[in-house]
Amino acid sequence: MNPLRGFPGHPSHPPLTDVTIGGYTFGTIAAILSKAGVAEHAFAQAWWLALLVGAGSSLLTVSTGFLDWLKISSGTPLWRTATIHALTNAVASVFFVVAIVFGHDDYTGHAVHTSSLILTIVGFALLLAGGTMGGSITYVHGMRVLNLVDEPTSRAIVPSMHDEKERASE
Repeated sequence: MNPLRGFPGHPSHPPLTDVTIGGYTFGTIAAILSKAGVAEHAFAQAWWLALLVGAGSSLLTVSTGFLDWLKISSGTPLWRTATIHALTNAVASVFFVVAIVFGHDDYTGHAVHTSSLILTIVGFALLLAGGTMGGSITYVHGMRVLNLVDEPTSRAIVPSMHDEKERASE
């Protein structure tokens, strides 16, 4: 049990991805709307700030995912899926960070340029692919899933350890 990894049935990584994905998703939508001329100035600033939120939150998201990845047996199908998931999201992050760095002038100039929009859209496409792979880690491979279908709601929703959760996580 590692506090950064979370509790059995309540891993830390998946909910943290929501913040990162949310930041990058809103940033992508804002870039498209800015480029389309819808509140161009406001959405250009929102785009850049949202990418900063996504990049900042990804530090904790990546850290918790890495801790989970370290627990996977090397060479297994789950390990291969998780590794491709991580690499795809890492490449997506590079595109977003490059958009942040080179898009700062877009932020201060109140207009998203075509190159920044392309970097953002490519990053988002990779993020979608990586997220889909992340879903398969849980929903296909069943990583960190306890499958306690008859667990009482009051115990299922609380991220704490008890005998059934401990046995199911072994």
